[in-house]
Amino acid sequence: MKICITSSGTDLNAPVDPRFGRTAYFIVVDTETMEFQSFPNSAVNAAGGAGIQSAQFIASQGVQAVISGDFGPNASMALSSAGIQMIPGASGTVSETIEKFKKGELGSAQQPTYAPPPGYAPPPGPGYGYGMGYGRGWGAGGGYPPPPPQWTPPPDEMAQLRAEIQDLKKKVDELIKKL
Repeated sequence: MKICITSSGTDLNAPVDPRFGRTAYFIVVDTETMEFQSFPNSAVNAAGGAGIQSAQFIASQGVQAVISGDFGPNASMALSSAGIQMIPGASGTVSETIEKFKKGELGSAQQPTYAPPPGYAPPPGPGYGYGMGYGRGWGAGGGYPPPPPQWTPPPDEMAQLRAEIQDLKKKVDELIKKL
């Protein structure tokens, strides 16, 4: 089976790089013969779309599975579309990871293992991955998540707030009488 492991170096003794799209190197290994090739990641310094570019390169190598630490949403979508299995959570050296893979000790993922922080929404404009046409609008799929629901206090807190309003009204009335 032909697999790919993200790596910080060019050989099997190199540590696994936890990033897929911005890994330093891809090591493509035939698990039966243990022959391997190391490829520098041309997308490592890309301004955007590193995960997609990396996934396209991996797909062009005829890889059946990719082992890394994390996979972002765009990389996950591209790899899934290409029918490539994603195996997240790798650590240690490339050779140790291959052995764990052969023993079936690694899991798999069909969705991103890394997501932006909660509440994050990219700014509108070209190049932000909505895929609806050259950045000239939001497209049919929208872009931002719906706004959070309005906060409403619990019923007993509402009663307390109403009582405070009544007290304040009385105080205001007393001040007006004194004036």
